[in-house]
Amino acid sequence: MGIVYDERASETIVFAAEELERYLEQMLDGFPKQLEICIETENGSEKDLDEFQIQMEENGGRITGNHDRSVLIGVYDYLHTLGCRFLLPGKSGERIPKISPGDLKASYTKRASFRHRGVCIEGADSLENILDFIDWLPKVGYNSFFLQFQVPYAFLARWYHHEENPYREPEPFTREDAKDCMQKLEQEIKRRGLLLHKVGHGWTGEALGYQTASWDFAKAEVTPQTRRFAAVTAGERKLFKGIPADTNLCYHSGEAIETFASLVTDYARKNPKVDYLHIWLADEYNNVCECPDCQATTLSDQYVRLLNEIDRRLTAEHLKTKLVFLLYQELLWPPEKERLRNPERFVLMFAPISRTFEASYSLKEIPEELPEYVRNQVVLPTSLGENLAYLRGWQKIFSGDSFVYDYPLGRAHYGDFGYVHIARLISGDIKKLNDMGLDGYISCQELRAALPNALPNYMMGYTLFQQETDPEDVIREYFQAAYGACWEKIFRYLEQLSALSCCDYMNGKGSRENEAVAGRMEELVKTCRLFSDACQAETANRGRHRSQDQEWRQHPEDLFWELLIYHQGAALRLAQSVFYLAKNERERAFEAWEDLRRYLCQGEAKFQPYVDVYRILEVTQKYTGFRKQLENECRFA
Repeated sequence: MGIVYDERASETIVFAAEELERYLEQMLDGFPKQLEICIETENGSEKDLDEFQIQMEENGGRITGNHDRSVLIGVYDYLHTLGCRFLLPGKSGERIPKISPGDLKASYTKRASFRHRGVCIEGADSLENILDFIDWLPKVGYNSFFLQFQVPYAFLARWYHHEENPYREPEPFTREDAKDCMQKLEQEIKRRGLLLHKVGHGWTGEALGYQTASWDFAKAEVTPQTRRFAAVTAGERKLFKGIPADTNLCYHSGEAIETFASLVTDYARKNPKVDYLHIWLADEYNNVCECPDCQATTLSDQYVRLLNEIDRRLTAEHLKTKLVFLLYQELLWPPEKERLRNPERFVLMFAPISRTFEASYSLKEIPEELPEYVRNQVVLPTSLGENLAYLRGWQKIFSGDSFVYDYPLGRAHYGDFGYVHIARLISGDIKKLNDMGLDGYISCQELRAALPNALPNYMMGYTLFQQETDPEDVIREYFQAAYGACWEKIFRYLEQLSALSCCDYMNGKGSRENEAVAGRMEELVKTCRLFSDACQAETANRGRHRSQDQEWRQHPEDLFWELLIYHQGAALRLAQSVFYLAKNERERAFEAWEDLRRYLCQGEAKFQPYVDVYRILEVTQKYTGFRKQLENECRFA
């Protein structure tokens, strides 16, 4: 009796059995002696979409899936059916009900709507943050995780060095530390049978001789040996603005192609656990080579030639690694002549980073013709229709596997003060993927995106698994589980904040002087203040002001109330800052932003798993338009 599986079962199946037993023991106050549940994987092709079947009676049954990860996702879905709610990464976000054996009965089958359902790391993260997020992914239906760069140093170092928080002293953290972390992360990804995406950024910097694991400035000039195949910009072969990750190569140069292709081939050979290897050029735009030979063709044609050469080398070494190519910035324009010779090797990734986040994808008003490409004078598209026109151009020459790589939780979400709008937008985007000819979605985002809650990621996971999911049902389920009897009042409050918000303004789109935005921020400040008294009173009635994680586990509803209060303070200060900025009262705006900065930094120790302070401050400086006051450039006393 108990959880039964084949003695030759994979690590993922063993883990699924352990998870099912662990949760059922909590739900049933012990595991009944008469209960027997068999879990197993049926034969399935890796090309098959995740699918699982639940057949359970009071005394046991079966959970089967066509992949090991499908079984694990099925286990969590069955627990969800029994009333479990996985509202946040980490144990503090779980709701585990008490049930009786009679409640175990269930019979259903589910098949994923999309092949690609994942998240890509961004922001600033501790090792524990990333491990908690990886653990959460299959609980809400995801099947993939993406670690950028060859080593995800940038994202870990930002946290351990406590960038942007002058109240905390930097901790030692090196590239070697990041490698150690990476091994642990990949182990946990594979333990759950998740698909591993890697690298993307950094290839060009590596080709130029730099260990490139971030967007940091180089400490030394490019060497004469590699300078000869760096891109010519502004008449010189040099690093673009001093940053290796942002520097393109001269892709006409045979030496550049040889170096780049050799790097990728060597990496693929040494990293067989990588399922999808991303081959990207330099980050940023208007930084491509201006030499006469490069100007005689297009960057996209050169890109396809490079991809074909990498494929040729991988094929010669019998490596089956999938290669992901990127439609991004200059590469939005499709090639004029070149075509991928082995399309089965490749996956198209459409990355509309400059899109609006005021509305979901629209298949209306898609232009028939693309704007003319002018080298290093590119203006990125904002409208949804124009963005999709570029995708249509590539789809005319490539009909293979593909997904969208989007950014609703990378920057724009800080402009949605209630998280209700961005959650609905994500749902709307996912429901358009089939019509766009795409088979999934990878979200490039902060992992600590749960202020005031993690509804957007929760919506994303469940909707990617079942695209017909009603967003209003998800919202209702989430708010009831998070806030209990008061959920409707809190929902109306956060929905009102969302209605007054402007994602695009926070993301740097449009004039900074904006009377309409100023008016909305004025109303938002009033709404926050009206809600504050009610929220504080409710917390006082509970008589609990817990800050320790263990106490939050015992009374999980308190965590969401504490987050709501902290969020109210942050939203009030951010709205006040944006109000002054939109009124063109810049000094008052910067003073108000400094108040926000202090508030976030001082609260970070308590709320670290749920809000990425580094990223909020970086985004509001780099995109929204705030800046530190000169007298506060040093660390706060």
